[in-house]
Amino acid sequence: MSETSARLATPHDHVFLGEGHARNERRTWLVIALTATMMVVEITAGSIFGSMALVADGWHMSTHAAAMLIAALAYRYARQNARNPRFTFGTGKFGELAGFASAVILALIALLIIWDSIQRFSNPVTISFPEAISVAVVGLVVNLASAWLLRDDHDHHHHGHGHHHKNHHHHGHGHHHAHRSATDRNLRAAYIHVLADALTSVLAIAALVLASLYGWIWMDPMMGIVGSLVIAQWSWGLIRDTGGVLLDYMPAEEDLPEEIRKAIETDHDRIVDLHVWQLGPGHRSAIVSIRSSQPKKPARYREKLSHIHDLSHLTIEIEPAT
Repeated sequence: MSETSARLATPHDHVFLGEGHARNERRTWLVIALTATMMVVEITAGSIFGSMALVADGWHMSTHAAAMLIAALAYRYARQNARNPRFTFGTGKFGELAGFASAVILALIALLIIWDSIQRFSNPVTISFPEAISVAVVGLVVNLASAWLLRDDHDHHHHGHGHHHKNHHHHGHGHHHAHRSATDRNLRAAYIHVLADALTSVLAIAALVLASLYGWIWMDPMMGIVGSLVIAQWSWGLIRDTGGVLLDYMPAEEDLPEEIRKAIETDHDRIVDLHVWQLGPGHRSAIVSIRSSQPKKPARYREKLSHIHDLSHLTIEIEPAT
């Protein structure tokens, strides 16, 4: 018996979590602890020393901590319910759902920064430059450390499982995994929140230095608007990507449908219906309806698709050509 046949003959589960799920979950909790500690220190110190800059930055960090908490809880829930039969296609898309929620929060943060910046143009606030610059520098260091922790690197694992069954039509399910790198959009959302915070820190430092040297007080709100526009653009990209996965949208660059057609279609076998969608990071599912003048067993068609590494769930239907 070939390795593929042996693999397809075993029972299977529906766990479609990303390959770095456990590692990414641990790192997200660590970043939350780091951000929350910095937030408490800033709010406390700001209250004691009467610094609005410190207090404001502390509360700003709290919004990013809340977004990262969404990411961490999504990792935890997806892991705990990975084998819950009520999730018929597993919990792999929880990352997209959390990423979408985080992107919406990021868009709201961008709007709040724009509003605050516009207010500052008409009502400039008194800035204590040395203190404000030191706060921004410490915030930047924390954000860069967090960004390093949340970087998306990939391990590669190979494992597989599958099964098939028959009824009045020929139907088959096959499962095989040999993961290639895939975007964990939950981790990406948390990473973008940290980058957005780092960007605001960099722009704040630049604005404060210029304002202190040349008296350009308007630079502070101007940099706020520039930063918020960049953050809004990142947010839109994240909303588009995560929303697409949640709605089973196939992007133009996705070549899996074409790959399946090339592997299956011959003079005798034609694909008459094909559905492809994402189950989780690095996991795709397909339903393939084949009309054939010389029908073969489902196992033969699964064999033809066994080289497609990220096709983790496969349903095949075969109709004899009339």
